[in-house]
Order: sequence, then C-alpha cells, then structure tokens
Amino acid sequence: MVKLAACLSALMLATGCATPKKYDYTALKESRPRSILVLPPLNESPDVNATYSMLSQVSYPLAEAGYYVLPVTLANETFKQNGLSNAAEIHGVSANKLKEIFGADAALYITINKYGTTYMIIDSVTEVTANAKLVDLKTGKVLWTGLASASSSESSNSGGGLIAVLVTAAIKQIANSVMDAGYPIAGIASNRLLSAGRPSGLLYGPRSAYYEKDAIN
Repeated sequence: MVKLAACLSALMLATGCATPKKYDYTALKESRPRSILVLPPLNESPDVNATYSMLSQVSYPLAEAGYYVLPVTLANETFKQNGLSNAAEIHGVSANKLKEIFGADAALYITINKYGTTYMIIDSVTEVTANAKLVDLKTGKVLWTGLASASSSESSNSGGGLIAVLVTAAIKQIANSVMDAGYPIAGIASNRLLSAGRPSGLLYGPRSAYYEKDAIN
C-alpha cells in the first residue's frame, strides 16, 4: 500500500511538472516575411457571409503585429480579373504564381470551420472557428499554423429569472435575423488567431518595435 501511494505521488508530481510543448518557430524565424497576401478564406460553414466577414477583419491584427498586408480589396479584384472568384480555386494557385503576381513574401490561407448562430429555446449562440497557415511564397514552405474560436456565450448572463431570459432570447433572435450576428464574433476570432505575442501565435513582424524581441521566442 505504501509502495502504491509512493508511485501515485511520483506520477502526480511528474504530471504537475509537465509543461506545454513550445511551438516550433524555426521556419518562421528563418523566413521572417515582411509582407503578407491574405487569400479569401475557405468557408466550411453553411453561412454565405462567412468568407468576406472574416476577410474584412484579418488585416488589422496582422498590421498591428508589424506586417505589411496587401490590400484585400485590391487582391480580390486582381483574382477576379484573372478569372478566379471562388476561394477554393484561389487556394489552389501555386505559391510561385502568387509571388509572381503580387510580390508578397508570404500568403495567409484561412479556413472557416464554423460560422453562424445556433438557436435554442431560451437562448441563441453565435460561434466562429477558423484555422490558418502562413506559407512562404518563395519556397512553398508552411511557416506557421494556428487555430482560434470565439462565441457570444462568453459574455452571456443567465441572471434575471426565466421571463427575462426568454425576452432576451427573443430580442437576440430578432436582431440576429436582420443583421450578421457572426461579424463581431469573427472579429474576435480573427484577433485571437492572428495577433502576435500570444502563445503559439505569430511572431512580431518588421514594422513592430518587438521585432526579433518576441517574448515567445
């Protein structure tokens, strides 16, 4: 019995001392891209608003992180002029071709896994989940990958009694039916996904005062 207790204690100690595996930034540090081309996100959700709702909000966190982001509207128009209007087709363009057309150092590929509102009897929850990968346009090598989610339920308040909850739910459902409830949630998810300085997040770019001084190096 004493031996068993000692073994369990040792196991608990070993588990408690375990630290999360650090993200391998070797490829990103070697490449250190200065400019990023953001491709229209692939949309795996049933909501047709997802692609451009996310696309319109990803430039800000990337710019804040210290990267030059090619204007997404200009890039999108260039794709259209070349006969590409579908995100899947655009994601299929080779890295060399993207480099030739846009001259960017890297391209950001985003996939929206979940986007939209789930309606329940006494509430409605809007969720957005997306993953991304940064690819070196010179070599085609993946430099970084990330995943992030956001939900309206994170700030929900269930207080006030059943009648108040039902009224709140009704108001939310009406509001969601006349506006894109996913848009502000996509903004939160975009910031979580692409802001630098977060655990396993992007490194700071050359326009940032923290460039090559990342705390997560």
